[in-house]
Amino acid sequence: MAHVKMLVAAGALQRADGLWLMHRRPPGKHHAGLWEFPGGKVEADEMPAFSLCRELAEELGITVSSDACVPAGFAESAADGGERAIVLLLYRLHDWQGEARPLEGGAVDWFTPAEVLALPKPPLDIVLARQLFQNV
Repeated sequence: MAHVKMLVAAGALQRADGLWLMHRRPPGKHHAGLWEFPGGKVEADEMPAFSLCRELAEELGITVSSDACVPAGFAESAADGGERAIVLLLYRLHDWQGEARPLEGGAVDWFTPAEVLALPKPPLDIVLARQLFQNV
């Protein structure tokens, strides 16, 4: 039997002042109110970095080049009940055009690594934040 999984690409955006962007999930969505690295589902015909660029434009109104997406880690969850297994790929970004704003609801804000680690997050984002800031 094949394992059905969902591939998701997310971005860890770091400003020149060292702060990191996190997105707060809007009410009515899965994990509502929790903070996450922004991104979304990779479509069947997309490479993950291109998918991330598309998702960041849709969700945050910023323009990112796929060349600026540097792999930074991944996390995965097994299928659980009616939920599909998820593989979440994290890319680090330092270069984009535009000012990030929450176009699909929720909120965005900038945090220090310690603050990101302390935020309430979905389980896979907890794993990714620990990977990203392991030497902090």
